[in-house]
Amino acid sequence: METRAAIIARAAELLAQSATGDISTRAVCEAAGITQPVLYRHFGDKDGLLAAVVDAVWDEYLTAKRAARPSEDPVEDLRAGWNAHTDFALAHPQAYRLVFGSALTTRPAAIAEAMALLEGITGRLAAQGRLRMAPSDAARVIMAANSGLALGLILRPEAYPDPAVSALARDAALASILVDAEAAADDAASVAATTLRAHLAGSSSFSPAEAALLDEWLRRIR
Repeated sequence: METRAAIIARAAELLAQSATGDISTRAVCEAAGITQPVLYRHFGDKDGLLAAVVDAVWDEYLTAKRAARPSEDPVEDLRAGWNAHTDFALAHPQAYRLVFGSALTTRPAAIAEAMALLEGITGRLAAQGRLRMAPSDAARVIMAANSGLALGLILRPEAYPDPAVSALARDAALASILVDAEAAADDAASVAATTLRAHLAGSSSFSPAEAALLDEWLRRIR
């Protein structure tokens, strides 16, 4: 195993065993059999090391997400994604806290990819006319709700004794972004604009300038 990978592996083990969600660079160096200058040469500083560890741990989760085949119903994909996200958080609480509950100066790349995968699903919903807001906004709503619930379960499990709370939070979050029959009738123009913008994103029928202008007009429909 190369030095960088060995350092990340030892640091991930220490992080998983940590009661506080923190590890010392000295402990990592001792576990990996290296000196601190070697660690800093590979990662720059402690935050760089932690970001690399988080990305390595999250890669397990993201690998499954990348390989997942979309179902015919993107709402079901969102439900499955929420459940998988929560299960991952509970299985890897310390690595999860570093992404959503810390102030690392070096940001892990994992969250950007997770958001992109989530936005791919909300984009499919928009294309089907089932989204009440832009796909990027819907993805942020879902991620904020899912990560907030997961952090609550990790940090204050005693406050959430009912395991059904995750499903309740999930369904409430989905209801906030999805179009129901009554809302579709009351706000048909906005829903139609969101749907058209989703189709415009993958269209080659317009020049870039035309697409940008049409997108701007559709954004104004509320």
